[in-house]
Amino acid sequence: MTKRIIDHPVLGTIENERTVTFTFDGKTYEGYERDTIASALLANDVRTIRRHEATGNPRSIYCNIGHCFECRCTVNDVSNIRACLTLIEENMVVKSGDVQPDPLNPNNEGPLPRTYEEYAERKAGDTDENA
Repeated sequence: MTKRIIDHPVLGTIENERTVTFTFDGKTYEGYERDTIASALLANDVRTIRRHEATGNPRSIYCNIGHCFECRCTVNDVSNIRACLTLIEENMVVKSGDVQPDPLNPNNEGPLPRTYEEYAERKAGDTDENA
């Protein structure tokens, strides 16, 4: 790992912690526990997280605090997850978001999850309600 975001404005300071292995577009990478997907990819010299839906231009980290939608990717088969807000987990499967759902489209059912953790919490809530 060559470059690091060590002081994230939302998640705080990342110190050298346990190493976590994850994949991005089929390639295995390492990051530190409490790294975001975006910071771990940046530390591994990966700059392109997705491609623009209309132009195909590469997209990467822009605001790095969850305000924009540039770093959307697919995490464990869940699309539209923001890489800058989602912490990496052991064996997490991340794929570049070539075409992601438009987060501002009013036809989407309810707000889209911002992080994989939000998605998992909603899915667990749906299961609890159906029990």
